[in-house]
Amino acid sequence: MAGPQRTDTIAAVATPPGIGGIGIIRISGPGALPLMQQLFHPHGEHKTFQSHKLYYGTVQTRSGRVLDEVLAVFMRGPATYTREDVVELHSHGSWLVLQSLLAEVFAAGARAAEPGEFTKRAFLGGRIDLTKAEAVIDLLEARTDGGVRLAVQQMQGELLGRIESIRDAMVEILAVIEVAIDFPDDDVEILDSRQLVVQLEQQVVGPIQQLLSLADQGRIIREGVHVVIAGRPNVGKSSLLNGLLQEDRALVTSVPGTTRDTIEEMISIHGVPVHLVDTAGIRAHDDLVEELGIERARKKLAEADLVLFLIDASVGVTEQDLALYESVKGQSHLVVFNKIDLVDSEDLARLAEVFDPLVPVPISARKRDGLDLLQEEIYNKVAVREGLQEQLSCAPNVRHKAILNAALAACKRLQVAFTEQAPADLLAVDLQVALESLSDIVGLTTPDDVLDKIFSEFCIGK
Repeated sequence: MAGPQRTDTIAAVATPPGIGGIGIIRISGPGALPLMQQLFHPHGEHKTFQSHKLYYGTVQTRSGRVLDEVLAVFMRGPATYTREDVVELHSHGSWLVLQSLLAEVFAAGARAAEPGEFTKRAFLGGRIDLTKAEAVIDLLEARTDGGVRLAVQQMQGELLGRIESIRDAMVEILAVIEVAIDFPDDDVEILDSRQLVVQLEQQVVGPIQQLLSLADQGRIIREGVHVVIAGRPNVGKSSLLNGLLQEDRALVTSVPGTTRDTIEEMISIHGVPVHLVDTAGIRAHDDLVEELGIERARKKLAEADLVLFLIDASVGVTEQDLALYESVKGQSHLVVFNKIDLVDSEDLARLAEVFDPLVPVPISARKRDGLDLLQEEIYNKVAVREGLQEQLSCAPNVRHKAILNAALAACKRLQVAFTEQAPADLLAVDLQVALESLSDIVGLTTPDDVLDKIFSEFCIGK
């Protein structure tokens, strides 16, 4: 279904800033082809441009100065991303060249595209629904293979399919209720409350609850978890960070209190983004700068999804360790014994008894032994807490989750109304509320201000 016709033509650089082999300027709108005909000078005797065919030539200023050699392509709508006429100019990837080309495009009549405007036009043109549009930004921002996989599945319509199935079931139930409203004298025969309650539970409430259960898992795959490395000074926190990153990111010395601030980096464990936070060792001292680092460390600990509580096994479990452990044992955590290469197995077993029934994870951060096991334990801890599955076919985002909760609440009211044998017109009200809520997810009834916010999160050129 074609969307509203727009009279303006937009343009933007579609490739990221920096130096690269190729840079692309994207132009969309009714003026795309005239702009190409005005600015692009093909090599040879081409007078017309076939759709979806690359042409070699130059872009020149109005005074005839060559700006760059380019490949140009004209794509006639609706067989384009935006469903409008689209032109792309593929130049060398110099940011200065791209800006010069873009300035000529603007001078010829196009305007600067707003963030996400190309994708917004694809949505308004009916090429994609709102869930697929949101999947585009998820794909652009994905930090792990799991995030990419989830975004691609949503772009292919996994979430849309589930939402449409629920909406179809709602429409069927609503149709029965509306017939009862139109023929009130026969409502006892028309409204089989028991059958509708079963249908509502199996085809609407259950599937909505299942989607909600996947939302938190999707959040973890998209945004990741924050894992804080904590412990007293000089137990090897920075060495552990370096080992997990497989690079020397943090300064490591034998002097206690070397780390004065938090250091944050990210790794991927089985497709889950894990934000690692190395903190200052917590101890009593008189150093003002170190105190600021310790305060920041305590704040990060309070916000952590998981704490790696690190102990120097070569020294043993000290009173300072135990005092600090009291402040973290109420959180999701793993006890990690470091420097196990300096301790025999019997001493290690004796130290582990202190934390029984927890089983500490043995590692040597300096030699990078046991880090694979530690990563597995981190993932298992997160997976148990968040109920992660290996393969998610779809996962609602924060906006979807709020709408699904509103739809679920309306359906719960409807279930109560059925049991209380409420009038058919009252039944229709709650079901209509739930139906409209789900329509917001795919963009059928989404307010303009919500659309503007969604697409403003995109980068310019997408």
